[in-house]
Amino acid sequence: MFATPAFAQTAAGAASAGPQDMLIQFLPLIALVVLFYFLMIRPQQKRMKQHQQMLGSLKRGDTVVLNSGVIGKVVRVEDKEVGLEIATNVTVKVVKGMIAEVRGRTEPAAANDAKV
Repeated sequence: MFATPAFAQTAAGAASAGPQDMLIQFLPLIALVVLFYFLMIRPQQKRMKQHQQMLGSLKRGDTVVLNSGVIGKVVRVEDKEVGLEIATNVTVKVVKGMIAEVRGRTEPAAANDAKV
């Protein structure tokens, strides 16, 4: 009474669908997941690994830039924190994860005096 011929045809078609038809239906979804992995997840993991390596190789005398834009010189390196000199005789304690970039190693003050 409520069944229409179109509904009956699609129900019969779905019942006779084989595993190949199911695979064809899921293929675009699988392709999107693979594309999402290569365009978003993998580059982010690579960036995180490079950041961890940069923080691991951090040493005294390096000039660094924080996420806030503050530039300073590393005077002390601890497990999770870094002592950062942001002005003459002004040292602040910073969490290592907030370091965005290592600009380079500065020369010690004694070497600058010897050049003059």
